[in-house]
Amino acid sequence: MMRGSNSDLFDPRTEMDSDSTRGGSASDGDFGFAFNDSNFSDRLLRIEIMGGSAENRADGEGCTSIIDWARHRDLSLGAEEQILGSNQPELDDCVVGDNQDEEGEAMVEVSPSDDEAGDGNESSWSMDCSTVVRVKTLHISSPILAAKSPFFYKLFSNGMRESEQRHVTLRINASEEAALMELMNFMYSNTLTASQAPQLLDVLMAADKFEVASCMRYCSRQLRNLSMTPESALLYLELPSSVLMAEAVQPLTDAAKQYLADRYKDMTKFQEEVMALPLAGIEAILSSDDLQVASEDAVYDFVLKWARAQYPKLEERREVLGARLARYIRFPYMTCRKLKKVLTCTDFEHDAASKLVLEALFFKGEPPHRQRTLAAEESATSNRRFVERAYKYRPVKVVEFELPRQQCVVYLDLKREECANLCPSGRVYSQAFHLGGQGFFLSAHCNMDQQSSFHCFGLFLGMQEKGSVSFAVDYEFAARSKPTEEFVSKYKGNYTFTGGKAVGYRNLFAIPWTTFMAEDSLYFINGVLHLRAELTIRL
Repeated sequence: MMRGSNSDLFDPRTEMDSDSTRGGSASDGDFGFAFNDSNFSDRLLRIEIMGGSAENRADGEGCTSIIDWARHRDLSLGAEEQILGSNQPELDDCVVGDNQDEEGEAMVEVSPSDDEAGDGNESSWSMDCSTVVRVKTLHISSPILAAKSPFFYKLFSNGMRESEQRHVTLRINASEEAALMELMNFMYSNTLTASQAPQLLDVLMAADKFEVASCMRYCSRQLRNLSMTPESALLYLELPSSVLMAEAVQPLTDAAKQYLADRYKDMTKFQEEVMALPLAGIEAILSSDDLQVASEDAVYDFVLKWARAQYPKLEERREVLGARLARYIRFPYMTCRKLKKVLTCTDFEHDAASKLVLEALFFKGEPPHRQRTLAAEESATSNRRFVERAYKYRPVKVVEFELPRQQCVVYLDLKREECANLCPSGRVYSQAFHLGGQGFFLSAHCNMDQQSSFHCFGLFLGMQEKGSVSFAVDYEFAARSKPTEEFVSKYKGNYTFTGGKAVGYRNLFAIPWTTFMAEDSLYFINGVLHLRAELTIRL
């Protein structure tokens, strides 16, 4: 009954929730004066510091950079991995020490269970082959520690004999000593003396281990305030899963992802560097809407190239592509020609590829307002397959006819911001589309009207470079216009194309640029300019 009553009176999870809004601020109360002071303590914490195969200094101690810290952790991972990655001991795992005096002593080994430590398949290291190299004793206040940490709350309120002991023994590795002392001090004072990335990372790991969310949040904030580098960003994204899953660390991982996405948004400038990035870095880059890529076809080609280089074995590559990377490829914005190749690509499981292509085709078949709705619904989620990136070559919708004449109707939508960025002399190109086996493209320009000397909007049709083939085409440009919002023909013509040539109209709407871009413009409907080009092969 007593245990249930205590749980009802105080639940640390409530405290931790409120703590999340304060972020370990001074409003939590500064009890630094009580740290290791017997006058304000009700228990003794005996910290047994183990030597053996572990390094005898903290991971961050002596490290001057993130790279040093990561390298040192790699060297000591065999000794640390099971401790840092293990679940916190349940109350039944607490071991009563041999000292059975009047007060008694509770011992908690923050280590693998005997079965885990003795499993040669997991690690050759166990706590049994380590020795106590030194002991530290702290005067502690159980209410303060319990309020900050569910780990200590469970230890002090489990209703068993350990909760009645005045002495508690905690056994840790030597590599954790400095971080644990920082953490203990933080639970009293809400601040740390550590200010460099290696030391902050050590404390972050300790805070995760002992479930001190406010300290994790503090470390996360301090790390975000330091200068980010590709190495540090990748390290933050590759911390142990228990740390990455913590809500308190989410702002840090978000900042790391954003840093990588901004740095490598133009992947063509960093091809070798990007090809060498680990999976977490690639995921961060591909999740960005602001990738400066020619088209989603280029994203797909890059993902295949990277996966084949990093995962030579087909089974591993299929697993990574299907489970991790496919979600970042926005198949609905790939061309139909490339989608056909997806269906025959052996790097993807056939069923998975079929599902992705089918979903993309259904999206392409939706009316524009429905596409915008689907994109808006996903814009607030991590799955952004319907959200359009800022492609260098703008996506188009194409309707093709074979009879009675070879013809295609091409739809190109441009946002108001995209048009505004064209002034004074910019241009934007569409993705390629095909008619009669030849590749064509549309290009929108901000031109100087040759007769009136003002800027204006122009639209051109070009044929991709392919030898000296001649191609006679009738074409018509149209745009949706208010108030009817129907397509209105703006220009008709015919032209015999040869590779690399383009034809069009310098002032499509016969108005100055300022009138075209005005708030009351007839051609922007809900902030979008809708253009249409009809091409017919001349017989």
